[in-house]
Amino acid sequence: MTDPYTITVATREELDLLLGWAADEGWNPGLHDAGCFRAADPGGFLLGQLEGEPVAGISVVKYGEAFAFLGLYIVKPGFRGRGLGMRLWQAGMATAAGRNVGLDGVVAQQHNYRKSGYSLAWRNIRQEGTGGGPAPADARIVPLAAVPLAAVLAYDRAFFPDGREHFLRCWIQQPGSTALGWIEDGTLRG
Repeated sequence: MTDPYTITVATREELDLLLGWAADEGWNPGLHDAGCFRAADPGGFLLGQLEGEPVAGISVVKYGEAFAFLGLYIVKPGFRGRGLGMRLWQAGMATAAGRNVGLDGVVAQQHNYRKSGYSLAWRNIRQEGTGGGPAPADARIVPLAAVPLAAVLAYDRAFFPDGREHFLRCWIQQPGSTALGWIEDGTLRG
């Protein structure tokens, strides 16, 4: 008998479906960030389908050789509690075998993350505001796209556990956004 539940790498269109589900849950993954995460790891998004119907998704985006980040883990409400999410979780984790895997989880699910071997490293505080208008008039603040990519990568590597060139190359040039860098004494400082 054929298993009615299949797990495949999500296409770009299927990734948009997952992002819609995330928006329905009140999550905000960023307006154009998904394309950058996909640039970092085109195989990093998985879709679970039950009898051909998309019912679950997860991202396990790999960076370099040692790190991956898990997110976008969601099962459509009518399909929860059947073990479909756990099967997808396990498939996603298998793609990151041998790597340290981080996640930005839902507070209410922390007990489940602990069951999978995770421990709380730090708490995030999310803030929201309305952007727009001109950048501050400070010659030290420049468009990050104008900074040599090698300098951006070196700066980022001090704060991120593995290299992520493809992600950053995309992220600093997202449409409708401005990534800024702070240059002091000819060095990227922030």
